[in-house]
Amino acid sequence: MALSRSARLGALATAAASFLVIAASPAPTPGADGIGDTYFPQLGNGGFDARHYDLDVAYDPATGRLEGRTTLTARATQNLSSLDLDLQKLTVTNVEVNGRRARFAREADEIRITPRDALRKGRTFTVTVTYGGVPEPLGGPIVFGSNYGWMKTADGVFVACEPNAASTWFPSSDHPADKATYDIRIRAPKGLTAVSNGRLVSTYDKGGSTYTHWRETKPMATYLATATVGKFDVRTGKTPGGIPIYVAIDPVLANSNNVDVYALTAEATDYWSQLFGPYPFEETGAIVDDMPEAGFSLEVQSKPVYSAVRSESTIVHELAHQWFGDSVSVERWKDIWLNEGFATYAQWLWAEHRGTRSAHDSFLAGYNARPADSAFWQTVVADPQRDTMFASAVYQRGAMTLQVLRERIGDDAFFRLLPAWTKLHRYGNANTADFIRLAERISGQQLDDLFQAWVFTAGKPTL
Repeated sequence: MALSRSARLGALATAAASFLVIAASPAPTPGADGIGDTYFPQLGNGGFDARHYDLDVAYDPATGRLEGRTTLTARATQNLSSLDLDLQKLTVTNVEVNGRRARFAREADEIRITPRDALRKGRTFTVTVTYGGVPEPLGGPIVFGSNYGWMKTADGVFVACEPNAASTWFPSSDHPADKATYDIRIRAPKGLTAVSNGRLVSTYDKGGSTYTHWRETKPMATYLATATVGKFDVRTGKTPGGIPIYVAIDPVLANSNNVDVYALTAEATDYWSQLFGPYPFEETGAIVDDMPEAGFSLEVQSKPVYSAVRSESTIVHELAHQWFGDSVSVERWKDIWLNEGFATYAQWLWAEHRGTRSAHDSFLAGYNARPADSAFWQTVVADPQRDTMFASAVYQRGAMTLQVLRERIGDDAFFRLLPAWTKLHRYGNANTADFIRLAERISGQQLDDLFQAWVFTAGKPTL
């Protein structure tokens, strides 16, 4: 087939225009090695938006060794010559970008990946990393002085990674501002149960191993991912409100106290759904492991993990996080009171619901118990600093702020504000200024003085 002269001229014009567009686009440059969080400058990565993680891990409790293969699907937000992923200590053996071998280099906790061809802005691409080693938990002052992350237990592993330990077991853009969906496949020795996020897709035995596949279809921050393995008694069903529930409890803890974790999880999930808006995930539940060295619990998305059977108050706290922290996540770690202050206030609301104590009385008890010269009042709640980001003031003074707000704007506005907040930022990220703006819009009041006194300033506010 031959082209006419006019057609040839048209084709030349189109080619010239395309050349000009390509020539005008910015030259490919490396993606940043962090998103710029002041608490963790190298967490997360620039130049792309994570969309989906496909995690395939095999864990041997006898040796502590993890073998992993992670495929990240992402969209380039700039023309990329190279990009970084976060991975702590584990050894990388191979990297592929869009199915082709790619060069990579390690620098501390960063993997710098250079694909064969530049990645164009707006294009979706995949990065597959094969790696292995013995994951090490993190320590230090951040999480109440406890170790956290990938923690070996007597029969498996307890995985609770807030704030920066997801990258101890899989390569990622390890910051809550870069959320994604997940498929998590876990191979463990036969006889052990592997529990993760979302819904159970399949589980089967082959040879001496059990293969388990979990799927989280809602966006999730990296620190909320888990791959907890051990001996568990599992109970499944639905809450009275119809939400699927999966509760796994280490049989060692079966008779450790009088809390019915399954019944309480079902009841609290349904009650919070009335106060905070529809439950944001496909399944609720709990993972209760025998891990005394941890001494803490974490709001793992869809199934909080508890290092022992915890109190009623702790369980309702972690379930409230499914809305405040998991669905609506912090934009930067300094905003952590939006997670912990809200979940602590939920504990006060639960006591009010039970008829044991009003939120007002809970507020007064905490306020009056701490004199003005207490170090408690020196934490600036809206920016508590990295090593004290989980200080008691972030929890308690954050909750006090919400009670003061409730009494200022009234119950009608306050209880419209909470579900409006979770709806507006569902599956996304938000900051303190966003919350103040919404509270002012719903209440019709100017609230700068309240938040200035309670979250932006050190010192004990006067009532």
